[in-house]
Amino acid sequence: MIDRTGLAEFLRRRRESLQPEDVGLPRGQRRRTSGLRREEAAALCHMSADYYSRLERERGPHPSEQMIASIAQGLHLSLDERDHLFRLAGQNPPARGPAGDHISPGLLRVFDRLTDTPAEIVTELGETLRQTPLGVALTGVTTEFTGPARSIGYRWFADPASRAIYAPEDHAFLSRVWVSGLREIATLRGPGSRAEHYAELLLGESAEFREIWERHEVGVYPQETKRFAHPRLGALELTCQALVDRGQSHALLVYTAIPGSESHDKLSCCPRSASEGG
Repeated sequence: MIDRTGLAEFLRRRRESLQPEDVGLPRGQRRRTSGLRREEAAALCHMSADYYSRLERERGPHPSEQMIASIAQGLHLSLDERDHLFRLAGQNPPARGPAGDHISPGLLRVFDRLTDTPAEIVTELGETLRQTPLGVALTGVTTEFTGPARSIGYRWFADPASRAIYAPEDHAFLSRVWVSGLREIATLRGPGSRAEHYAELLLGESAEFREIWERHEVGVYPQETKRFAHPRLGALELTCQALVDRGQSHALLVYTAIPGSESHDKLSCCPRSASEGG
C-alpha cells in the first residue's frame, strides 16, 4: 500500500538536497529555492510539473512502476534510495545488477557535465540508457528502441541498415566483436539471462551470426579508435574512452577527436538535434 505522507516527504527532501549543478542545470542569479524547483525536478523525471507537485502534496494517482523508476533516475537516487522509493509507493523494487537500467548517481554526475561531447551510457549488452545531444547527433536516437532491438549488437545482425553509421571496412571486425562479447556475457550470466535470449534469437535470424558464433571466439574487443561514416559530416575518427560502473554493469562511453585533426573540425560543426544527426 502506498505511503503518501512518507512518499511526499522523501521526494521533497531529495529534491531540496539536489543543486542545479548536480544535474547539469544552470543555477541562475535569482534562485531562492534551497534545491531544485518542482518544475525542474518534474522535467528531470519526464513528467508534468502538476503530476509531480501532487505527489509531493500527498495527492494524485498511484504512480506506476515505470513512473517510479523515472522519478528515481531523475532525482539521481542511489540503489538503496530507489528501493526505498518503490516501497513507499507500494511497489516491489526491481532487480539490481546487470539486468537493471538504473544509472548510479556518480555516473550521472559525470554524464551531466559532458555538454559539448558525444557520449552515451550503455548496458553490458549495448542498450543505450542516456545520450548527450552530441551523442544523438553522432549516432541518432538510440534510447527509444524496445525489446531485443534495444541492443546495438542485436540490431547489428537483425537490421543490417543499423551498420551504416560505421565505416564499411570495419563491419566484419565489429561483427566478431559483438558475437564475442555476447558469448562471454551469456556464459557469465547463465541460462535464462537476457544475453542468452538474444543469442538464441540471432541464431535463428542471422546466418552471419551463426557462422561467427560457431567459431567460439572470445576476447575480441573494440578498438579505441572508432571510425564513423556520418551522413552529413562524412568520415570521422574518434577515440572512445569508457568509464565502467561494475556494480550495475553500465559504461559511460565518451567520444573525442584529436585536436587539430579533420575529425575534430567536423565534430565541432556537428548538428545537435536528433533529426539532423542522422
